[in-house]
Amino acid sequence: MILGHLLRFRRTFVLGLALLSASCSSTTGNPAPPKNQSPAELPQQTSTIVVPISVGLADLEAGLNQRTPQTLWKIDEFVPSCVPAQRLKVFGKKLKVTPTLHCRIAGQVTRGRISLSGSGDVLTITMPIRAAISAKNVGGIIKQETATGAAIVRAQAKLSVDRRWSPVAKVNIAYDWTDPPGIDFLGQRIRFTSKADAKLKSVVANLERDLPKELAKLRMHDRLQGLWKQGFASILLNRERPPVWMRVTPRELGFEGYRVSGRTLEMTLAAQALTETFVGDRPADPTPTPLPPPSPRYGSKGLRFFIPVLADYAQLEPVVERALVRRAKKGISLTGIGPVDAEFGKVTIYATDGGRLAVGIQAKVQQRSGIRATTSGVIWLSAIPYNETNSQRVLVRDLKIAGQADSRVVNLLFSLFEDPSVLEGIRASLTHDFGGDYQKVLLAARKAIAGHREGDFVFAANVSTVTNGTLKVTGEGLFMPVQASGQASISYKPR
Repeated sequence: MILGHLLRFRRTFVLGLALLSASCSSTTGNPAPPKNQSPAELPQQTSTIVVPISVGLADLEAGLNQRTPQTLWKIDEFVPSCVPAQRLKVFGKKLKVTPTLHCRIAGQVTRGRISLSGSGDVLTITMPIRAAISAKNVGGIIKQETATGAAIVRAQAKLSVDRRWSPVAKVNIAYDWTDPPGIDFLGQRIRFTSKADAKLKSVVANLERDLPKELAKLRMHDRLQGLWKQGFASILLNRERPPVWMRVTPRELGFEGYRVSGRTLEMTLAAQALTETFVGDRPADPTPTPLPPPSPRYGSKGLRFFIPVLADYAQLEPVVERALVRRAKKGISLTGIGPVDAEFGKVTIYATDGGRLAVGIQAKVQQRSGIRATTSGVIWLSAIPYNETNSQRVLVRDLKIAGQADSRVVNLLFSLFEDPSVLEGIRASLTHDFGGDYQKVLLAARKAIAGHREGDFVFAANVSTVTNGTLKVTGEGLFMPVQASGQASISYKPR
């Protein structure tokens, strides 16, 4: 305790001598810390954007019906064993009762309307067919017998694309003869399904050839090229405080397959893109690259991007000024000096080295008793702003006079800014809650990406998860990086 009194006496005595030598009035301060003007740098993100391109099954149906002839095939051929020889077993031996009968088979198979349906990754093609086939000159006995039949042909198609994004199809056929064509003669049934079955192989080949051609008529490749080119874009996420842009640079385009949903055939792609965030002026749009071949890698689904929430230093300065004015009105008494009258003026805040804030405060302080010395000037403090992950409340720590000049111990102004109550007032005024700005920026970003159009393509996204990281001190302000993630898609919607 005695040592403490001696130190305070020494401090007061030395301060008094300094004030006397300054003719009871002085101007002082410490050098301003170096200014850090580095821009905010936010990490790049890789996003996978789902790109569904849809066509109506009715369009494909119309094309297939126009392309496929009504008469699927015709038959006109001689059959040497139209009716096999009939044999009876007599005394243990088989004896021929009637000979093998030849005939001529002629006729045609026609189709009804082709219809398309399906589910998931299987496209089902349904085609009713009717057969009218005659057996002529059977064994020289029967001049002609005509048989009619009907079947439902069902083809299941698996669609894909080749390296040039051209559609390909693998078709498997199945059918039911609801009324198999045939005639009865001499107790034998002459069936014509085997003849028709052989011809159905050519139907499969035609469908495998024609279905991709109909898909190609829908200009999928051209639409993909347009989508890929227009995917290189910059999207305005927030107009002010701060202006924020998301630049999208496609890298790969993966083919995830065709899917049938109701009366729609959907080609699903997954575009892997680089998503970058820029603050301030609109960045230059990335240079489009040629449409790449389909990629087998799809990556994890979802859109991911950063959007910064900004606290401009100019926003903080008047808050500190008001806090100091209120503190001065309450009266200040400095240890070892006594009551003083303090006036606080302009506050300047900017970024300095080491992730710190520089806080310059213009002030004037006068001792109320004794010598009544007056000191004025600008004192620079520095502090480290910080926040916890996923918290929008910013606090400061390690608030102190910058430079640590030894002369402050004999200067009334330095003593003022070493007072715990004054420092606490400054610390409290530098506390900032980003909550309001946080919600405004997210709302603006959600609106911006809800229906952004580039030509005939509309970019849409739903932000489902939002997290914020720790504070960054930059030359443009205090930046809180907010990471948003969700689902995104690009759809084809011509104007």
